[in-house]
Amino acid sequence: MKKLLKIFGILAGLLVVFLISGYIYINSKYPDVGPAPELKIISTPEMIERGKYLAIGYASCIDCHSQRDFNKFAGPVVPGTEGMGGMDYGEGAGTVIAKNITSDKETGLGNWTDGEIFRAITMGVDRDGEPLGPMMPYMYFRNMDEEDIKAIIAYIRTLPPIKNEIPKHDLKFPVSLIFRTIPTKPDFKKLPDKSNTVALGQYYSGGCMFCHSPMEKGEFIKGKEFSGGKEFPGPNGGIVRSVNISPDKETGIGNWTKEQFIQKFRSYSTSEAQNIHVKDGDFNSIMPWTFYNVSTDEDLGAVYDYLMTQKPVKNLVQRFDPTGIPPY
Repeated sequence: MKKLLKIFGILAGLLVVFLISGYIYINSKYPDVGPAPELKIISTPEMIERGKYLAIGYASCIDCHSQRDFNKFAGPVVPGTEGMGGMDYGEGAGTVIAKNITSDKETGLGNWTDGEIFRAITMGVDRDGEPLGPMMPYMYFRNMDEEDIKAIIAYIRTLPPIKNEIPKHDLKFPVSLIFRTIPTKPDFKKLPDKSNTVALGQYYSGGCMFCHSPMEKGEFIKGKEFSGGKEFPGPNGGIVRSVNISPDKETGIGNWTKEQFIQKFRSYSTSEAQNIHVKDGDFNSIMPWTFYNVSTDEDLGAVYDYLMTQKPVKNLVQRFDPTGIPPY
């Protein structure tokens, strides 16, 4: 018996050494993307305008890094908070608060180099070499056109400074280790020609994929892309779920025309639509309708064309459960 206990003790000791060694190795080896590139962006008015279009719309920079007024439907941005950060996107992984991306030199990006911002957006690593949470969709940005990334940086540089100190991420174990291994070097793609509407729609639909596709262990479930059902804490209580935007005709948007799809976004462009008050306990959407309505009809139509090429998935989603317990 003593001999058996001794063997177990040795094995337990070896396991502890192995785990500690693995912990030290991952912390010292990852993230493995190299230093921030030497980069100096010479902006133009056209570049800034393109960056603004992306940052407010498809890239969702302003959506995620500002304060949103969820006393109103769809949470329009609180004027004057653009880029200041502060919203928690921990999603059960711990505390992951959106950073201040304004030009403030003490609490924002004012002292970051263009290369450091570029690495953060496309590789998910901050200026100190620490990983960002994948809630920041750098895995999508890494496949964008490099010139679009530079345009976003050019626009971000124009955001007025707002002093707002954001605490560092506080991640739970083992998520803290897993997040270190996710950042990778970018694999840029060119912005598709406007004549190829399906390819252009795919380029712009990264955010759609992220919120409207169920995931398991951090990966999209194959065959269920765009079928909805992903759960989020309701901003006014309960839980909300992303809807099915696959081309299924019964439970998705298969019966929608392109005109109806575009009009859905346009319907949130009026002052009345942006000031619909919502009470605590009532349904409110986290879909940033008031941000995406800046998109052109041409680009929204391209997203529709791309979605219509996807596999129809039958999945009837209950989009709001007022009594539900938030998933994180």
